[in-house]
Amino acid sequence: MADIDIIDQYRSSFVSYLEEKIKFAEPKHLYEPIQYILGLGGKRMRPILTLMTAELFGEDPKNALDTALAVEMFHNFSLVHDDIMDDAPLRRGKTTVHEKWDVNTGILSGDAMLILSYQFLESYPAETYKELTKLFSKTALEVCEGQQYDVDFETRDDVTIPEYLKMIEYKTSVLVAAAMKMGALVANAPKKDAEAIYEFGRNLGIAFQLQDDYLDAFGDPKTFGKQVGGDIMVNKKTYLYLKSLEKASKDNQDGLLHLYSIKPKDSADKVEAVKTIFKESGAVEETKKAIQDFTQKAFDALAEIELPEKSKALLEQFAKNLMERTV
Repeated sequence: MADIDIIDQYRSSFVSYLEEKIKFAEPKHLYEPIQYILGLGGKRMRPILTLMTAELFGEDPKNALDTALAVEMFHNFSLVHDDIMDDAPLRRGKTTVHEKWDVNTGILSGDAMLILSYQFLESYPAETYKELTKLFSKTALEVCEGQQYDVDFETRDDVTIPEYLKMIEYKTSVLVAAAMKMGALVANAPKKDAEAIYEFGRNLGIAFQLQDDYLDAFGDPKTFGKQVGGDIMVNKKTYLYLKSLEKASKDNQDGLLHLYSIKPKDSADKVEAVKTIFKESGAVEETKKAIQDFTQKAFDALAEIELPEKSKALLEQFAKNLMERTV
């Protein structure tokens, strides 16, 4: 229980700092959407990991708050633009920025968020600033590449599982990895340890996204925050879908290909039919196994860091809580 309390302390200190720093004036149509998206909450997973990692390597987590803010601001920028690209009506159970305002506002406010995320890094000494921005820029570009792969996959029928894993690594997990490594950089951690913590975050991020794929199909609609079955409705080729195509009977393969070629007005029947194929093909078990495998790879990377087990235990607990979520 104490571990959860510490994580909540990181979260609340970050949210307090966020509220203190994100006070904007004019033009309000640029800044109100930024305050809105940042105020929607979310798990704050990435900034918590930044603060946690800095403290793990002996730094006062307060000194990593600007880095944590940069990471969270960038993450939310990417969500605003992703929601526009996906024409998504909901984010964290609330109206998306482009729906609440309009598409142009979403684009411009998102642009401002990207710029602001870099400004937060300017508070660090020159050498640290250089290391942080170098990693941040590399990560930002990879996130864009991941998003483009995701878009490309929509019109491709030959997506492979390795390609899909690369897409989710770039789109999701590199930012989790960077959030942790940036915490290590603020703390001047040894290079080897900074790399190992990056690998921990990268593998945890892949596991997290695979679980998100699973929960999109099989999560609880009351707690998921997004539309359950949303990926199926828009024919998104997730790990579940690709594994089903690989392992299903010929009839189920044909059925799945047909279901993913249509977008019926009432999609409830389609969602149920697809979920049945996911179960019958063994894709559900395969997906759960992949989630466990990447979680284990994350723990293996953490084990390489030469720090007291007590120090690493909090990160392990955080990862376990994250991977045991049902929302």
